[in-house]
Amino acid sequence: MEAQFVNPFLTSLINVLQTMAQLEIQPEKPHLKKSEIAKGDVSGLIGMVGPQTKGSFSVTFDEDMALEIMQRMLGERSESIDEEVTDMVGEITNMVTGGAKRILSEKGFEFEMATPVVVSGKGHTINHKSDGPVIIMPFKSPHGTAFIEICFDH
Repeated sequence: MEAQFVNPFLTSLINVLQTMAQLEIQPEKPHLKKSEIAKGDVSGLIGMVGPQTKGSFSVTFDEDMALEIMQRMLGERSESIDEEVTDMVGEITNMVTGGAKRILSEKGFEFEMATPVVVSGKGHTINHKSDGPVIIMPFKSPHGTAFIEICFDH
């Protein structure tokens, strides 16, 4: 999968968390993901379809990071991953995908976004909507870890 497809999602996640939660995250080395089991505790998954390709994007947060983002965005802290936290993860998924969509559109790639699905719980799975390889990119912060996964047919 080409960097021109991955980088817009990376840039968008960094921008969304900086803008909405004043949270700095550091990207780490991307690699191929071999299983459907999520690396964190709560994930937003969104499908994308366009004339050139179809695929999906997910963002996963570990519980500590999700709760910190909730505190920073809404000024309230949940004790655990609850409905408010999953709603927030769905919104972040939408914002990140929307930002990436704008960047990709400037490069000539158009696609429509589905409604995000949010899944939570230890060991939950993420089923991408494409047969392509799944690229996973970890991000570190003082408050925990986030992962984005991108999968497109090519």
